[in-house]
Amino acid sequence: MRIRSTAKGDGRLDYNAISQLEHLRIENTVKANRKLLEELFENSSDIVIREFQIEHGPKALICFVDGMVTSSMVDDALQALMVFEGGAFTVDAICEQTLPVGQTLQVQFYSELLVNVLSGDCGLFVEGGKTAVCLGLRGGERRSITEPETETVVRGPREGFNERLRTNTALVRSRIKSPRLKMKPFVIGTETNTNVVVTYMAGIANPKLVEEVERRLNAIEIDGILESGYIEELIQDQVMSPFPQIQNTERPDTVAAAVLEGRVAILVDGTPFALVAPFGFWQWLHASEDYYERFIVATLTRMLRMVCLFLALMAPAIYIAVSTYHPEMIPTNLLLSIAASRESIPFPAVVEALIMELSFEALREAGVRLPKTVGQAVSILGALVVGQAAVQAGIVSAAMVIVVSITGIASFTLPRYNAAIAIRLLRFPLMLLASIFGLLGIILGVVAIVSHLSKITSFGIPYVAPASPISASDWKDVLFRAPWSKMKRRPAYLYPQDRTRQK
Repeated sequence: MRIRSTAKGDGRLDYNAISQLEHLRIENTVKANRKLLEELFENSSDIVIREFQIEHGPKALICFVDGMVTSSMVDDALQALMVFEGGAFTVDAICEQTLPVGQTLQVQFYSELLVNVLSGDCGLFVEGGKTAVCLGLRGGERRSITEPETETVVRGPREGFNERLRTNTALVRSRIKSPRLKMKPFVIGTETNTNVVVTYMAGIANPKLVEEVERRLNAIEIDGILESGYIEELIQDQVMSPFPQIQNTERPDTVAAAVLEGRVAILVDGTPFALVAPFGFWQWLHASEDYYERFIVATLTRMLRMVCLFLALMAPAIYIAVSTYHPEMIPTNLLLSIAASRESIPFPAVVEALIMELSFEALREAGVRLPKTVGQAVSILGALVVGQAAVQAGIVSAAMVIVVSITGIASFTLPRYNAAIAIRLLRFPLMLLASIFGLLGIILGVVAIVSHLSKITSFGIPYVAPASPISASDWKDVLFRAPWSKMKRRPAYLYPQDRTRQK
């Protein structure tokens, strides 16, 4: 957007967003700058605007957000200016000779100044100077580095991202100590002006992929970005697909491994969840711990996850189809047991399944929303009590409770929470198809899902690659994990500039 007029009829500034101030220059007098800042931050008690006198020199002014700067460093900067012992009073000289600050940035326009000040820097104005100085004094109280709660591991790093962008970039940089690791800054959101960093490995990541990520970020026009989920939805390829096309993670080691493969990561200020693209179906089954354990253990674990993925998606539907339309497929003794347990049940199998699945989903949601001390207990006890009571009341059969329990347990084995949600959503239409068409309905549903998976892409990369299109060399790290000595090349379907990972 562009501002039509920089002043109202009474001379006051008229603006709706920082981007509208990109042509408003810094004034050369402290009085004018103070007046403008006070108008901008009217009724803002957290903004500190203080005017002071440089010893034997001109007036100066600082502006910062209380709680977002390190107070001791602000005091040191003021002390250095107030006891200034002669010399030049230009902005350049003060930055180079006086200020005890490692990071300084001179800006000419208010749009640049406000973005930095509202991000935690301290703005400095000097009488007679046509530029302001942004002092890198960011601090304040933030959550410390802790273990990620959504991606816990038995073996592996215990550090997780937090809500501070520079802490997160440092965690990635500490793992990849290479000048080829690039971190390009962006500011998104006309009101929140959220700092975003795109990180990738120059010389490894496909330049077209990097350009496409940057293009999509630059195309975002929204008033605010409060979490990386906003960006994920705005830049993904197919919005209407239930399948996640961008990975989110709290783990710095996961981001480091991804960019070393040739992927691109997006770090967003204010959230511990980073985004990684492209992201495909087979990454659903991969956990960071797979690469820290021996390859045999990792391979068996992935096979188990694949079986659990099948059960989480189709176990209730198969039970409904077999018990309703194809009882001849069930062994006689088991069939008699199921028939006996369902003798007094007034509902068909599909209604039983819907009752139990909806109850299980409600208990799972309640467990997430309740405090940790009671949430887990409510989920476990609620499932046991509800299931036992439903069986005794004759509402559902014991066999259905077992099937739903197995389904729920299987869904918890998927490392990617957003992928597990997609499976939970697709379970219900498969159950309805099974209740209408039997096994034929399940087959039709699976064909539709596979067809959809084969059509969607993630930043132009086929979602089911390397299965389609087939890339035999990349199957060393799909359903099973080959030893590190055999995985010498990066995935070909990512089209990296340098495919050699190990010589």
